[in-house]
Amino acid sequence: MTSGWWHDRDALGRVLADLIAAEGRRLRLSLVLPPGPWGGATTLAALGFDSLDRIALAAAVSELLHLDESARERGGADDLLAQPQFGAWCDAAAAALDSRAVRLSFRTSGSTGAPRSCTHALADLEAEADEHAANLGESGGGGITRILAAVPGHHIYGFIFTVLLPHRLGVPVLDLRARSPGAIAGLARAGDLVVAYPDLWTAIVRASPGGWAAGVTGVTSTAPCPEATARALAGGGLRRLVEIHGASETAGVGWRDDPAAPYTLLARWQHADGGHLRRAGSPDIVEAPDRLDWCGPLAYRVGARRDGAVQVGGINVWPKRISDMLCGHPDVAAASVRLMDEMGGRRLKAFIVPAPHATDHDALRIALERLAAARLSAAEQPRDWRFGPALPEGVMGKAADW
Repeated sequence: MTSGWWHDRDALGRVLADLIAAEGRRLRLSLVLPPGPWGGATTLAALGFDSLDRIALAAAVSELLHLDESARERGGADDLLAQPQFGAWCDAAAAALDSRAVRLSFRTSGSTGAPRSCTHALADLEAEADEHAANLGESGGGGITRILAAVPGHHIYGFIFTVLLPHRLGVPVLDLRARSPGAIAGLARAGDLVVAYPDLWTAIVRASPGGWAAGVTGVTSTAPCPEATARALAGGGLRRLVEIHGASETAGVGWRDDPAAPYTLLARWQHADGGHLRRAGSPDIVEAPDRLDWCGPLAYRVGARRDGAVQVGGINVWPKRISDMLCGHPDVAAASVRLMDEMGGRRLKAFIVPAPHATDHDALRIALERLAAARLSAAEQPRDWRFGPALPEGVMGKAADW
C-alpha cells in the first residue's frame, strides 16, 4: 500500500511546478517563470508556453509519474493537453495516480549531455524515506516537526526528503529557495530539518556567523560536503548534519553524520563487489555511481564519480561536455573545464588555447561567454576564463589544475 503522497496538493503542486520550470528552461534557457507552485487558475499560456511547449511539458510529467501506465489501466489517455490550467494538470495527475502509482522516473543528463531516465519503484523510495525518518528521529531532543526545503521536488533527493519524508512524518514544508543564505539560519527553529546541498551550506556558514537555534538538524546531498563546512555548522550549533550519498540511478546509497567517518550503507543495499551493489532480497546488481572504498560490509568511503560529473549549486554538470562544446568554436584549439575551489565559489572555470589566428583574447572571451550563455544552463557556464599557449600539465605530462 503506497502513501498516496499526491493527495497532499501542496506536495503535488511543488513537484509539477518544479518539473515544468526545469523542462521550460531546457526548452528556452532565457525563460523566466514566477516561483511555483502557481495558482490553480494559472494557465500554461500565461506562463509563456505555447502549444508545442505544452506537448513537451506533458511528456515530462507523464515520464516522471508514469501516467501512461495509469491510462492503460483505466482504458483511456491522460488528460493533460486538454487542460489549459496548472490546477487542472494537478487534478489530472492526481486522478491518474489514484488509479496506478507504482513507479517514478527521474531524468538526469549523461556524460555526453544526453538525458536519460532513471526508474524506481515507489515502494523502494518510500522504504528509503522510512529509514531516513527513523534515523533522523534518533538525533535526540525530539523529532522533526517541520521541513525547510532548499531543493526542487522533481529531483530524486528533493522528492524523497521534501515530498515522501514530510508525508511520512505528517509535518509541513517551507520552501527556502527564495530566501538568502543569511536568512535561513534565522528562520530555523527547534525541530526543523533543513534540506539543502553543499554549496548552499557553505554559503550559510559564511552569511550566518551567529549560528543556529537549538534543536535544528540538517541534511545534505548531491556532492560531498566540505569537511570545513560540516565542522563550522556543528560549531555554530547545528544539532546534526546528515550527508546522503546517492544518485538519480540508485536513489540513496548510504549516510553519515560525521565528515571524517565512512558512509553507512542503507538497509535496501548490500555490498556485491568493489564497484557494484545488490538490492537487499533481490538478485539485481547495479553499478555504484562513484568509486567506493569499502571499510567492511556496511561501511565505505566515496571516491570520484564514474561519469566525470561535478556539482554546481546542487546540479550535476559535465566539464568534458562543456570543453568539447567550446572546442567547436573555430577560434579555439583546445579547452579544459574544471570546478573552482571553495574560494572561487564552486563554479566552473575554463582554460582556452586559442587557435593561431585568434590573437585578441578579450574578443575571444566575449564570444565564448555569449556562446555559453546561448547553449548552456547557468550552472554549466564558466565564470573564470584563462588563456595560454597550451593546456596546463603536471610534471608527469598529465592534465593539471590552474
